[in-house]
Amino acid sequence: MALVTGPADALLRRIQDEYSAKISVRGNEITASGGSVELRSITSLFTDMFGHIRAGEVPDEAYLDRMIALLKTTEMSPSELRNDILLTHRGKAIRPKTAGQKRFVDAIRRNTITFGLGPAGTGKTYLTCAMAVAALNAKQIGRIVLTRPIVEAGESLGFLPGTMMEKVDPYIRPLYDALFEMIDTAQAQRWIDDGTIEITPLAFMRGRTFNDSFVILDEAQNTTPDQMKMFLTRLGFGSKMVITGDESQSDNPRGPAGIASARQKLADIDDIAFCELSGADVVRNSLVARIVAAYEKE
Repeated sequence: MALVTGPADALLRRIQDEYSAKISVRGNEITASGGSVELRSITSLFTDMFGHIRAGEVPDEAYLDRMIALLKTTEMSPSELRNDILLTHRGKAIRPKTAGQKRFVDAIRRNTITFGLGPAGTGKTYLTCAMAVAALNAKQIGRIVLTRPIVEAGESLGFLPGTMMEKVDPYIRPLYDALFEMIDTAQAQRWIDDGTIEITPLAFMRGRTFNDSFVILDEAQNTTPDQMKMFLTRLGFGSKMVITGDESQSDNPRGPAGIASARQKLADIDDIAFCELSGADVVRNSLVARIVAAYEKE
């Protein structure tokens, strides 16, 4: 019950501020009285908090704000998020945490090609990698291919020493980071060594066809229309493609972004989905959501 009410009852006060119903806690029992609509929301909220705690997680104010926002929209119940487990790793379940993230993972399940577009911190790359690893574990696909364009973020690093892969490693490191959070490091390295998981720059994709694969293009806002066309036409049989990006953070100095071109040309084609995430789907530090909102306002 201490986890439900939060430090110094902070979570309980947050719930009481949001709803006009009267809520009281005695021992391990919560009592609420008020209007039927509010009571349904409060019941759903506390039920999800109990499930959150049973899963070994600790509810905080960011979690509570997401759940309250979800209940206000009436788009889906918190249980729909809790029951949608994408991947379990080291005793931790990876699942969508917002309605936007749930729509995104559902779009990946339904479509062969999915675009996940939205600001930093909305879990685009993380959730996509979780879906890919889950599909690999379930033997739905035979390999995972992760790629991104090699574009520097506003500054030139100049000449980098080493082999070709050592040169591009700093650019694709975020893909390794997401991967190693989901797979045991030794297993991940074995899969990389035997080609089950391939992490490669976008420039190396031309002329290839990917069958029986889950192919992820990250940071797609830095592609040109020609690069995007080249990537999409690599699709083979039995494969899925997911393209993620944030159009507000393009580092591409070479003209129009490939995402905008793809949206214009492909939006009406069946089996291709464009899924938009927003600041409401940010699941990093709550300050990130406010930073995103401030830049969007400007």
